[in-house]
Amino acid sequence: MERPIDSDTGSSPGPEKSAGEAAQSAGEAAQSAAAPLASEYFNTPALPVDRELTGRSMRQSALVTRTRREVSRDEPSKNAQLLTRAGYVERLMAGVYSYLPLGQRVLANLERIIREEMTRIGSQEVLLPALQPRENWDKTGRWETVDVLYKLRGDGQRRGDGQRELTLGPTHEEVVTPLIGSFIRSYRDLPCSVFQIQTKFRNEARAKSGLLRGREFRMKDMYSFHESLEDLDAYYERVQEAYRRVFERCGLGAVTFLTFASGGAFSRYSHEYQTVTPHGEDLIYLSTEKGLAINHEILEETRNLPEWKGVELAETKAIEVGNIFKLGTRFSDAFELSFQAKDGSRKPVYMGCYGLGSTRLMGALVEVHHDDQGILWPAEVAPFSLHFVSLFRPGEESAPADQLYEKLTRAGHSVLYDDREVSPGEKFKDSDLLGIPNRLVISPRTLKQGAVEFKSRNSKESLPVSIDDLFNLGPETLKP
Repeated sequence: MERPIDSDTGSSPGPEKSAGEAAQSAGEAAQSAAAPLASEYFNTPALPVDRELTGRSMRQSALVTRTRREVSRDEPSKNAQLLTRAGYVERLMAGVYSYLPLGQRVLANLERIIREEMTRIGSQEVLLPALQPRENWDKTGRWETVDVLYKLRGDGQRRGDGQRELTLGPTHEEVVTPLIGSFIRSYRDLPCSVFQIQTKFRNEARAKSGLLRGREFRMKDMYSFHESLEDLDAYYERVQEAYRRVFERCGLGAVTFLTFASGGAFSRYSHEYQTVTPHGEDLIYLSTEKGLAINHEILEETRNLPEWKGVELAETKAIEVGNIFKLGTRFSDAFELSFQAKDGSRKPVYMGCYGLGSTRLMGALVEVHHDDQGILWPAEVAPFSLHFVSLFRPGEESAPADQLYEKLTRAGHSVLYDDREVSPGEKFKDSDLLGIPNRLVISPRTLKQGAVEFKSRNSKESLPVSIDDLFNLGPETLKP
């Protein structure tokens, strides 16, 4: 699990019209009066390509990757199969993946959402070292007890047996506690919170399930510092609300539940965020009435608590995508982190930590949002908002498609433009596999009607939309 390691276990309101309604009305207008395309769209020279255009959109012929029909048997999980077939990721070895251009765009969107919501509750972004010295881990007693550490020797200065021992960070309590502690003097410096989004390393014995359990992965870890347990409790609730917004914006809000779990060496209980899916690794017991769940590891001891008595629980599988812990003074004591209270006495700092795996979140999204044809990305995390497919054949005049692509981008859409010289069938199969929320198709036939065909990825129907109506819809309206 992508969580702090203990010593025991090693949205905005939608548009007035839905995309389907907007496309339906636009389609009816196109069918009743299919006017020729306005000359202002296609009888003009090609627009110059600038940085804004190339950063927002892309020609599919320029992608360094391509889709596949099959993947290795070493990829049994649905998320790894689809992401590899669609060219989002490529496996290097068990638990280690390269993120290709499309995958990097999805990951960047996920991390943007996480970054916005953490900043919204007052946390400040930092970037901490991946290399950590053994001395810090000895202070907390975790060097010998955490079994997933990648341990290294050598710091470039010493030779032989005198080389310094290091680890590649699986988590950052041992770094952030003394770092932030060096700036805390009195109660006036509290509370404070910092977070980072960084690559983590854990020597998992069974790296499996694609992006869901990796040896190298991306994670947001946040740490908060407080003068009292009451202040920590209050911030803990704010983090819960921030996590709820993250999952809603990512498209997992309806199937992700706050789950009571073991606190390990830190506290009696902690909380996980579990996304329900038939292929999940964890077993939870879910109360739809409460919108909460219990991890099977603590079911017996939790079931008898007053708040859970008489509550119906359904057993289900799920994926842990995040977790939050009240660390108390566990790490403050180890690093002698204290502050001067209002009465002049020295008191220990209370800490909380909050993890959210962005690459794991990407894998969970695919496990939840897919069909037999491929991925169905939620709008806010998709690599592009529009997949613009040209059906002009080699040798036919394709300038209208080129210019419409540029105009769509300048209108605020992010567009993947399929300008490849392959069959329409291959283009449509690839479009479904890639999972971009909306597809627009232009061809000589639609051009004569002054229209394009619009289709949402989660719909079987396509509708004609006039070019004028297409631009009237705007980026926020053209969503599934």
